[in-house]
Amino acid sequence: MGLLNRMSTVVKAKMNTIMDRVEDPNETLDYSYQKQLELLQNVKRGVAEVATSKKRLELQRAKLAMKIDQLDTQAREAIKADREDLARKALERKSALFVQAESLDREIANLEQEQAKLEAIDQRLSAKVESFRVTKETIKAQYSAAEAQVKVTESLTGISEEMADVGLAVQRSEDKIETMRARSMALDELVERGTLEEFAGKDDIEMELALVKSKSGVDADLARLKKEEGR
Repeated sequence: MGLLNRMSTVVKAKMNTIMDRVEDPNETLDYSYQKQLELLQNVKRGVAEVATSKKRLELQRAKLAMKIDQLDTQAREAIKADREDLARKALERKSALFVQAESLDREIANLEQEQAKLEAIDQRLSAKVESFRVTKETIKAQYSAAEAQVKVTESLTGISEEMADVGLAVQRSEDKIETMRARSMALDELVERGTLEEFAGKDDIEMELALVKSKSGVDADLARLKKEEGR
């Protein structure tokens, strides 16, 4: 069981990592906001349906009231006409309608309470949805800013790496230039000392003769120095 739990934890961690890479916070926030709007619309629809049902019952109640008043008038007229039987009949119908009217009054009262509850829910939910909308837009703006900052940083990093490569190339070029300058100065110094002569434009024979002459001159200088020093 311990091994399975650890494997489950590892799998969940990897799935979370994958989701972090794939998930777009803007899409997630917009989807959540859309779902809240749908819920709010359902509540508003419920309020409208309850209000409609209550209005329908109120219209029925108004018709019953008119009928009750009519029966009451008929009963009075029957009494005046010495028709107690008709008066009784009218009053019996009036009593039956009273029962219906009382039932409608209770239904209307219940619907009024239900409508009040739904309207309160609608107000609270509307406030929450609006608050979430503001939060959503703020988070989206922050995310966009952070994303742009990351892109700029990545671009700067790429430029830094490129400049580093350019710097190395420049350094190598400067090193080559210094080496060539040093070699040129060394050759100039050797030429000035007579150690190295310029053989440009001379063929092989001329070059060999020049070397022989150079060696003879060195031998003559060496003999002269020996003589002067008494050697």
